[in-house]
Amino acid sequence: MASSFHSLYSFRRCPYAMRARLGLLFAGLQVELREITLKNKPAQMLAVSPKGTVPVLQCCDGAVIEESREIMVWALEQQDPQGLLDAQVLQQANALIEQNDSEFKYWLDRYKYADRHLEMSQTEYRQRGEAFLQVLETLLTNNRFLLGPDATVADIGIMPFVRQFAHVDRDVFYGLPYPNLQLWLQHWLEHPLFLQTMTKFQPWQEGDDVVVFPS
Repeated sequence: MASSFHSLYSFRRCPYAMRARLGLLFAGLQVELREITLKNKPAQMLAVSPKGTVPVLQCCDGAVIEESREIMVWALEQQDPQGLLDAQVLQQANALIEQNDSEFKYWLDRYKYADRHLEMSQTEYRQRGEAFLQVLETLLTNNRFLLGPDATVADIGIMPFVRQFAHVDRDVFYGLPYPNLQLWLQHWLEHPLFLQTMTKFQPWQEGDDVVVFPS
């Protein structure tokens, strides 16, 4: 069945794909969702994006956006009813997301998969990752969100990764001295749009009926 929607290849548990879906939800845009399995990536996705990672947005005009940050920003540039691309803090937001994507993600991967990275202990990897958590905790000391009283692209761009860090060992995370960060994360985990982001879908195959997200 032909679709008049942009097509988003996604994987529910991937933090990069989560933030792309959050961007679409906050923008109020609908796409055709093509949920994939990492062990059986569809040929259609690999044809438009040979790198083989999600998310990938294939636009109706044939353009392909392969990076989660770019999908998130693209969606909010179409429409941004809640002002997540606040020009006053956008430079700071971009710097914070860059720190998340480079430094924090490096230690997060090693913390989560410490059995594959034997150079250090899992505790040491966690402690290295905590350097970024401390930055976030400080930012949240006087504000509900990372860069002020209102959510910005920094919040939705970083939250999925903090979630993943927390879920490596929830008991350990909620025992750490980051009360503001823990409250911030809990707010997002209960947010209606995040709950919608985590809706389960069957893996997509060519010929399936179009799955519109959000429905």
